Amino acid sequence: MLGGMFQVVLLEPEIPPNTGNIGRLCLATGSTLHLIEPLGFSLEDKLLKRAGLDYWDQVQVRRWPDWAAFRAAQPTAARLWFLTTKSDRPYWEVRFQAGDYLVFGRETRGLPEALLAENRGCCLTIPMADATRSLNLATAAGIVLYEGVRQLRAGASGRL
Repeated sequence: MLGGMFQVVLLEPEIPPNTGNIGRLCLATGSTLHLIEPLGFSLEDKLLKRAGLDYWDQVQVRRWPDWAAFRAAQPTAARLWFLTTKSDRPYWEVRFQAGDYLVFGRETRGLPEALLAENRGCCLTIPMADATRSLNLATAAGIVLYEGVRQLRAGASGRL
């Protein structure tokens, strides 16, 4: 069992199946899913539930009215990592810790420039070939989340 791994944060997600798939990833890793409004869909959306299958009701979901409310509720020492195509630092260069927050932006626009500027030292990217603009949000979340899981399990057992 993987309990209590990470905090996955979706800032203003727009596409229900992505959120459903990320919810399933969170359940599989014992992570919490934070949804920061406005959402581009209802949590009752059939596409959201279809992507999350019958797991959706088991996902630990926290809903926040905006970024300020979310941030104010987190410990000041919380480690937040901002995933963006506007960074040169690969996600695998970070030594993830249990409880880290992995912050992802909207599917169409990513994270706001001001938020990235305020957190420049905590921005990470998933390197891609030049012809690729970005990855699907659920794919990106899975890549980074499971790298964190891999690191924690390797650290706990001394091996992969």
